[in-house]
Amino acid sequence: MKFYYAPISTYSQKVLLAFYEKGIEFEKSLVNLSDPKARAQYREFYPIGKIPLLMIEDNHPIPESSIIIEYLEGHFKQGPQLIPSDIDNARKVRFFDRMNDLYLNNAMTTLFFSEGKSEEQLAQARGYLDVSYEKMNGLLEHNTWFMGDDFTLADCSAIPPLLYLQKIYPYDKYPHVVAYFERAQQRESYQRVLSEAMPVLKEMGMA
Repeated sequence: MKFYYAPISTYSQKVLLAFYEKGIEFEKSLVNLSDPKARAQYREFYPIGKIPLLMIEDNHPIPESSIIIEYLEGHFKQGPQLIPSDIDNARKVRFFDRMNDLYLNNAMTTLFFSEGKSEEQLAQARGYLDVSYEKMNGLLEHNTWFMGDDFTLADCSAIPPLLYLQKIYPYDKYPHVVAYFERAQQRESYQRVLSEAMPVLKEMGMA
């Protein structure tokens, strides 16, 4: 089982969190999409060219971070249950995952790569983040993680963008979001994710 990723990619970090939480063994393959040769080689077996990607037996590709985690949850029973077995709680987790990807992570990406974006696009991203912060702050007032005491897929999707957002669109006015990210940084799985990302970020002058 081979995982194609980049350590500073938030969607890669999302899946890494799931791997490390569940203690699943896998092979890593770094993909440098900024290198035209490496990008062309990667597109030979995944023409869309996005990361992350999980390659399982018989060279069967599983793309998209949420789908990869669904696969891991379905095939590896060790570690925490990232998607609850209860149908209603599973729906809630998947809802939070979608909201985090669409309105937290993607909005962060819009602001991070703001060059060439219109003011309308930037304003929309900031608006999405304002709503996301407000909702998260209320949810986390009494919850340790998105689903109470249980760490789930929802947290895998929320934590990675918060690292970048604390600099480009700070959430310091939302104390429960701040406390949430502080808790995340104490979690062993996220410490492993950060240990891979920080050297690259420092080399790029981003940390």
